[in-house]
Amino acid sequence: MKTWITALAAATALVQPALAQDCSVELVVLGTSQDAGSPQMGHPEDPAWGDASLRRLATALGVVDHETGDRVLFEATPDMREQLYRLDQVEAPDGQPGLAGIFITHAHIGHYAGLMFLGHESMGAQGVPLFTMERVGAYLSTNGPWDQLVRYGNVELQPMSHGEAVSVGRLSVTPILVPHRQEYGEVVGYRIEGPSHSAFFLPDIDSWEEWDDWEDGPAARIEDIIASVDIAYLDATFYANGEIPGRDMSGFPHPFITHSMDRFAGLSDEDRAKIRFIHVNHTNPVRYPDAPERDVVREAGYGLADEGERYCLSD
Repeated sequence: MKTWITALAAATALVQPALAQDCSVELVVLGTSQDAGSPQMGHPEDPAWGDASLRRLATALGVVDHETGDRVLFEATPDMREQLYRLDQVEAPDGQPGLAGIFITHAHIGHYAGLMFLGHESMGAQGVPLFTMERVGAYLSTNGPWDQLVRYGNVELQPMSHGEAVSVGRLSVTPILVPHRQEYGEVVGYRIEGPSHSAFFLPDIDSWEEWDDWEDGPAARIEDIIASVDIAYLDATFYANGEIPGRDMSGFPHPFITHSMDRFAGLSDEDRAKIRFIHVNHTNPVRYPDAPERDVVREAGYGLADEGERYCLSD
């Protein structure tokens, strides 16, 4: 199986022509942080304020088809301006924003707030296909300022249903409902299928165990999904209980990395190697390149997503 994972040291070095020449459809990691990025507002002590190399954008993926020019964005984050520029360096668009589609997982700020940049105060885009679940689409079309994007034709809502694939060029995307806070609509992960290889993207979930026996939605086992794809980008918001001083984090609606590693310890080496943790909170020590926790994760057979990382979805 011919696949690549390449991680680039800096955003300025994002383009790697050799990969683009060998791979017609590739996935690009455009951000790895939790919704508010790193560093976060209100934390002036964060070393990333003084060291730009430690800064990370909110979690997002892009997929580009170098043969057709199609470009797809997964999540519209508050960092969408920078992320779209980075995507431009991978595959230059024919006009702006040059997106064949935007898929958002849910309506929490780090996953849809960037839609504002498509509006008339900014880009003034026209007809960008915006793929959402039913309740999320209804929320966007009936609440300001998002309804203005719909009324002005900046975006065109494309409704989706659980388990039903939609096609964008040579890409097939299937939304899968998951348990997570649903104040404004559904929460999904995405199965992303290219011509030859597939990925699963799930930045937010309450817990793997709740999904096992989910009473309010379609239950599923994450292990079965991991086995069915070639790479899986999974929720890594927090590393372990105790990383936020003075708070009991046991009830936080995210699986700790330590818990996920324990749960997946029985997987084959091949399946563990598919997992790349993403959506890292600013308190999570794995955000730092030299953190010993990163070594713990890697020595256990798992991966950590890096900004600029690219994965081939075609032979």
